[in-house]
Amino acid sequence: MASLRLLPRPAQVRSMATIAPSATLSQTQAYVDANISSTQSAQPPRNPFITTATLTTHSFPAFEPTSFASYPSTHLLLPLRKDILHRAVIYEGDSTRQGTASTKYRSEVHGSNRKIRPQKGTGSARLGDKKSPMLKGGGVAFGPHPRDFSTDLPRKVYDLAWRTALSYRYKKGELILLEDQAEIEGVHEHSAERYLKDLLVHNRMGHAHGRTLFVTRHFRENLFTALEGEGMGREARAEECGDVDVKDLLELGRLVMEKSALERILSEHQTDLAEGEKLHSWSKEQRTQEKRESRKGHFTERGAAVMA
Repeated sequence: MASLRLLPRPAQVRSMATIAPSATLSQTQAYVDANISSTQSAQPPRNPFITTATLTTHSFPAFEPTSFASYPSTHLLLPLRKDILHRAVIYEGDSTRQGTASTKYRSEVHGSNRKIRPQKGTGSARLGDKKSPMLKGGGVAFGPHPRDFSTDLPRKVYDLAWRTALSYRYKKGELILLEDQAEIEGVHEHSAERYLKDLLVHNRMGHAHGRTLFVTRHFRENLFTALEGEGMGREARAEECGDVDVKDLLELGRLVMEKSALERILSEHQTDLAEGEKLHSWSKEQRTQEKRESRKGHFTERGAAVMA
């Protein structure tokens, strides 16, 4: 009888489609996806063209880096527009003209209207009254009169000029942001002027490097008093944020601003932007995004704990 040869039994191949997924894994992933999608669906879509401009904040008067501050590109990364800056500077210059120059015409001069001499027979030129513009003490024919030299500029164009000037200074590295107040403390009032002058020379902010403009949120007594000394106007200037204009931002070599003053200026000059592109909306969106990312990391960690 022939012997039977036993063949090896083929191994069973199991398809991936036939393997049921783990119930714990699917529930955890669904839990994470549901929470993430619920937080994302409630937020409006973000403008993909808005980037972030980062500034290093410094301490005063040491000028040592302390932290970072972020602002949207619609406020500090605008392209240079010389035409808009020119219109803004001309608008501010026209608004500062007093226009009080005044002269009197012949009808406004005090005196009699009697004819000086007869029309004919004297051999001299004919004359009217003594208030004639040709005579000494008479009126002025085409003299100046009080007038308003101010011109008009759309508010949106003016606000754009403010942010364009700040963006120009930021791109050139001439915008220095202060974390705290720009106040001189711990220095005697008689030595504050000398101390501030040495500080400007040491940091290359004095007259030799184009001077410096300090912009503060409120009046800083020690700083402003020190800059009122003799010869200090050649080194630097100090202005409150409410007294600054576009020309001041472009005039001097350096621009040192308090963080609160910069945010005040940016908040007041953004009428040309949509509601979602304004500074407060952008800041709110940044905080919401940070919370969303932290919440996403929390759910991920919780899901990993459930899987374990």
